[in-house]
Amino acid sequence: MTRHNKEQLSLQVLKKFRVIYGSVRQHFRQIEQTCGVTGSQLWILQEIANTSGIGVSELAEHLSIHQSTCSQLVEKLVARKMIIKERSKQDQRRVGLRLTASAAALLASAPGPAEGVLPEALRSLSVETIQALNLSLEKVIDQLKVKDDKLAGQPLSDL
Repeated sequence: MTRHNKEQLSLQVLKKFRVIYGSVRQHFRQIEQTCGVTGSQLWILQEIANTSGIGVSELAEHLSIHQSTCSQLVEKLVARKMIIKERSKQDQRRVGLRLTASAAALLASAPGPAEGVLPEALRSLSVETIQALNLSLEKVIDQLKVKDDKLAGQPLSDL
């Protein structure tokens, strides 16, 4: 492959990253305009609806974000009276989360997918494609002169 062809191919890949990033941003803007919550907050509401009584640690795992980030997002939703924290009757140390009626109504009218267009697209790919993409992205990240691994624990809608 000539240097010119490699540069052209690199630019085509860059455009694909732009399409992905722009599509993700557009979806999150639509969520905020329609629902008045961020994309990550909507995903949290969806996960709580799917698993009422879930704890913050498990919720953070479901969203693949840092627990402290998840706690902050949950607290904002508690302050907006969209989530209720309840102590477990069996174990008083455990706090579970459940939706309020207003949050359930908001979730029912929200544009989907609640988790975002990228996680949904990735889930639809074959295991082989995901593995190849994962390896390729690792190689791209290895070439970055500036990288912040802490961003891996942040929701896309908050970047």
